[in-house]
Amino acid sequence: MTTPTPTQPAPPPGTASPAAPRHDHAAGCCPPKREVAPDASWYARNREMAWALASGTLLLAAFVGERWLSLPTGVAIGLYIAAGVMGALDLLGHGWEKVRSGRIPMDIDLLMLLAGAGAMALGEWAEGAFLLFLFALAHALEEYATDRARRSIAALAELAPTTALILTGGVETETPIEQVKPGDVAVVRPAERISVDGTVKSGRSSVNQAPITGESVPVEKEPGATVYAGTVNGEGALEITVTAAAGDRTLDRVIKLVTEAESQKAPTQQFADKFARIFVPIVLAADIVMIVALPLLTDLTWGQSFYRGIGLLVAASPCALALGTPAAVLAGIARAARKGVLIKGGEHLENLGAVKALALDKTGTLTQGRPEVTDLAPAPGIAEDELLRIAAAVETRSQHPLAQAVARKANEGNLQLPEAGELQSVTGRGVRSSVDGQTVEIGSTRLWSDEGLAVPAEIIASAERLSSTGRSIMAVRHGERWLGVLGLADKPRANVRATLDALRSLGIQRIVMLTGDNKGIGAAIGKEVGVDEVRADLMPEDKVTVIKELVAAHGKVAMVGDGVNDAPALAAATVGIAMGGAGTAAALETADAALMGDDLALLPFAIGLSRKAKAVIRQNLVVSLGVIAFLLIAMTTGLFGIGPAVVLHEGSTLVVLANALRLLAYNGPGLAGTSKEAAL
Repeated sequence: MTTPTPTQPAPPPGTASPAAPRHDHAAGCCPPKREVAPDASWYARNREMAWALASGTLLLAAFVGERWLSLPTGVAIGLYIAAGVMGALDLLGHGWEKVRSGRIPMDIDLLMLLAGAGAMALGEWAEGAFLLFLFALAHALEEYATDRARRSIAALAELAPTTALILTGGVETETPIEQVKPGDVAVVRPAERISVDGTVKSGRSSVNQAPITGESVPVEKEPGATVYAGTVNGEGALEITVTAAAGDRTLDRVIKLVTEAESQKAPTQQFADKFARIFVPIVLAADIVMIVALPLLTDLTWGQSFYRGIGLLVAASPCALALGTPAAVLAGIARAARKGVLIKGGEHLENLGAVKALALDKTGTLTQGRPEVTDLAPAPGIAEDELLRIAAAVETRSQHPLAQAVARKANEGNLQLPEAGELQSVTGRGVRSSVDGQTVEIGSTRLWSDEGLAVPAEIIASAERLSSTGRSIMAVRHGERWLGVLGLADKPRANVRATLDALRSLGIQRIVMLTGDNKGIGAAIGKEVGVDEVRADLMPEDKVTVIKELVAAHGKVAMVGDGVNDAPALAAATVGIAMGGAGTAAALETADAALMGDDLALLPFAIGLSRKAKAVIRQNLVVSLGVIAFLLIAMTTGLFGIGPAVVLHEGSTLVVLANALRLLAYNGPGLAGTSKEAAL
C-alpha cells in the first residue's frame, strides 16, 4: 500500500474556490479585498484597522489635551491633522486605485474626504478629524467581515478526507480523491470518515450521517445501502462502490450551494449604492456651480463664494446619515451579544426583524441532539428496573449513542448493575453479551427473526407501538426469558412550545420543522413541539428547496440549524441562525446569527430586538436626510452661515446617536428564565 505525502485539505474539484464574496466597489460600499499571506503579521492582516485606531487615538489626545490639559492650540491642531491623515489613508488608497483603473471616484468616500478637508479649512479641526476617523473605522470593520464566506466554505471542504483506500485486484491503494472515479471500490475501516459517495458492496456497519443528513442516531448500513462522503463509519468495515466522482458528491453540492448563496449581493446594499450614485454628483456639482456662479451673478466676492461653497460641502456631509444606521446597528448587536445572541452585521439585524416564516432543523435545534430512553415496556411478569438493569449492564460496554443513553438512564435511577461479559456486535442488528452466566441479546427484532427464532407477540406489539411514535427500539432477551422493549428518542428542548408561541405572537406566520429523519420520527416530534408543518427525509439540497418555497410564499425567511447539513439552507435563507454552542464550525461560519448558549428561548428576544432596531434605523434615516435637505437649501440661499449650519448639523448627529443608544436598554420578549447576561 502506498502512502502519499500529507497535504493540506483543499476544496473538492468542481467547486468554487473559497474566496470572499464579490462586492460592488464603485459606490464606495466597501474596500476591495487585499491578498495577505496566512502567516503575515497582525499589522499586515489588519492594516486598515490599525490606521483607524491610530486616527482615533490621535483625535482623543487632541480633544482631551485641548479642553482639559491646556494643550497649546498649535499642537492640538497638529494632532487633529495627523488624526485626519491617518483616517484618510485607506480612503485615499482606494480612491487612487479607482483613478488608476480609469474610474472617477464619484462616491461617498470622496464626499467624506472633501467634507473633512473642508471642515479643517474652515477651522473646524475636531469635526473634520472625527468625520474621517468614523468613516475609516467603518471601512476597516467591513474589510474584516468579508472573510466570512471564505471560512465557511473552507470548513465544509475539510470534512471529507483527501484520499480514499481503493481496492484493485485484491490490493488496497491509498489514492488521491481527485483520481477516484465511479465504479471504483473504496474500503472504509471502522471509525474512519468516509471519503466517497457510493453504495455498500459488502460489510455491515452503523454510520453517523449527522454531518450530511442531520439524522440524530447512526444509520445501519448493509449491502445496497447508500453512503455519503463526510460521514463517519461505525464499528464494521465496509466496501463501497463509488457512484460519484469528486466534484459531484453530496458534500461537493453542499459546498456549491453555500458558495452561490454567499456570493449573492445583499438587497439592503442597493439603497446605499443608488444614494451614492445620485447624491454625491449632485452635491459636488452644486458646490462647484455655487463657487463659480455666485461672483458672476451677485455682488459676492470670490472669497465669500468659496467660503459659502465650503460651508455647503460641510453642511451636506452625511455625518448623521453615516452615523445613524451604524450606531443603531452597533447598539443592537451589542445588546444582543450581552444576552448571548451573536448577530454578524447590520443587514442581518435588519432582515431578522422582517421575517415572516421560520424553518427549524430538528436535531440539536428543536431537540436536545442526543437520544434518551423515553419508554420502558417490560414483558409480562418483568419489572422495569430488571429490564433496564440487564440492558444497561451490557450497553455500558458500547460506545454507540443508543447504548450510552441506556447507561445514562440506569445511572439516573442509581441502579446496581451486574458484571457483563465480553461484548459481541451483531452488525446492523444488535449486540450479545452475558450476565450471571446467561446470554443477553439486545437489538431489533431482526436479531432473532433473521436466525429463525420466533419473537413473542407481546414483544413485537411493544416494538411496533413504540416505532409508530417515532421511537428507536431495543428488545432485550436474557437467557430464555424475554425482558421487554426499550424505546429511545431525541427529546425536545425544554420550553420549546412556549418559545414557538412567543414567535407567533411577534408575527411569525408559519413555523416549519426540517429533518433528515424519517416521517414517523419527524411527525412525532413535530406534534410534540407544535410546529405548523413537518418536512422529513430531507437531504441538504431538499432543505434549500423548502427555504426557497417559503421565501416565495412569505418573503423574508429565517432558518435555524446546527449541522453541516444545514449550512446550504442557512445560507439560502434571508437570515441563517446557528445554534452556537453545539453547532458545527461550518454552520456557525455560514450563519448570519448564532444563539451562542444554545438557548432557543432567546430567538423571540433577537427578533423583537431586530424589529426595534429596524424602526430606529428608519427614524434616523428620516432625521438625517431631512436635516441634510434643509441645510442644503439654507446654505444655498444664504439663510445660514457656517456657525448655525455646524450647530444644526452636529445637533442632528447627537439626536440620531441618542436614538440609536436606546437599543442598549431593550428588554423585550424571550428573556424569561435567563438569570444572567452572557459574558460576551
